[in-house]
Amino acid sequence: MEPITSSKEERTWALAAHLSAVAGHFVPFGNVLGPLVVWLIKKDTMPLVKDQAKEALNFQISVTLGFLACAAMGFTVILLIVAVPLAIAIYLYAIVYSIIGAVKANEGVAFRYPITLRLID
Repeated sequence: MEPITSSKEERTWALAAHLSAVAGHFVPFGNVLGPLVVWLIKKDTMPLVKDQAKEALNFQISVTLGFLACAAMGFTVILLIVAVPLAIAIYLYAIVYSIIGAVKANEGVAFRYPITLRLID
């Protein structure tokens, strides 16, 4: 994708939308709250931030649903064998793609996460 014309401040906020998901390591559901806060604050004034914060929010909601599904599977011994590796894969996937999204947003490129539910439009 081609970079979108945007200011340095707008690209920084878009980067923050992707990296704010790290809050999930410190606050329950912080991975969803971080992009949500950025989106709510800047959606009316910065088009790139609106787009990228919404994208990051959708991705983090998808990741959270994946973790909840793994937790539900973990209640049975047989599915526990599947749930743990799947949860690890989702975790690594979320980290890697959040970093890629942050880098692309900092370049002014509208990044799209693969395998993401588009719940917020």
